[in-house]
Amino acid sequence: MDSFTPPTPNFWDRYVMPRLIGCACGMPQIMKRRSQIVPRASGKVLEFGAGGGINAEFYDPQKVSNVIGIDPSAELINQASPKLAAAKVPIKLVGGVAENLPFDDASFDTVLITFTLCSVQDQAQSIREARRVLKDDGQLLVLEHGSAPDANVAKWQRRVEPFWKRMAGGCHLTRPTIDAVTAQGFTMVDRTAEYMPGAPSILGWIESGVGVKAG
Repeated sequence: MDSFTPPTPNFWDRYVMPRLIGCACGMPQIMKRRSQIVPRASGKVLEFGAGGGINAEFYDPQKVSNVIGIDPSAELINQASPKLAAAKVPIKLVGGVAENLPFDDASFDTVLITFTLCSVQDQAQSIREARRVLKDDGQLLVLEHGSAPDANVAKWQRRVEPFWKRMAGGCHLTRPTIDAVTAQGFTMVDRTAEYMPGAPSILGWIESGVGVKAG
């Protein structure tokens, strides 16, 4: 794989974006859902969008041997140090992008993706890379927000998205979530979908599931 060189961040990306993401992704209802899916990870784990270390507290040391997290933001990786130090499992964060993972085929027992497929540059390629590095008997854990099923909500998502992307690090409101995963060769089990209580509808459609390789 090609080496990854983080882009030079502007003022917004360096000082504002990490705090905005940390605040939005750490809301109580979101943390509740993280606490439900992250403990399902086992073995050697790869976590997409792990900068900030927000999932670190939820890994089960009885099930997880170690975690490698990948994130394109050096600022978020630097912020993660206190959370990694407090984690009950070994966690290492590296700079990189989901579309071009620097790992061998079938390297991981679990791939965890939480609130990251909304902002990757190429969603389909990122999921294909997750499938590539996952062992044949491994599991893909997904927790994401995305395109709402209600026409009126979806209409407002389309209207707001251009402004939201610029403010929130390329985060899309209109991307499919679990359907995008199944389109890349996964069968999803324990699938859930709902509007998150207390969140604006355009931001609050949440889906989760456990994926296994189909075929």
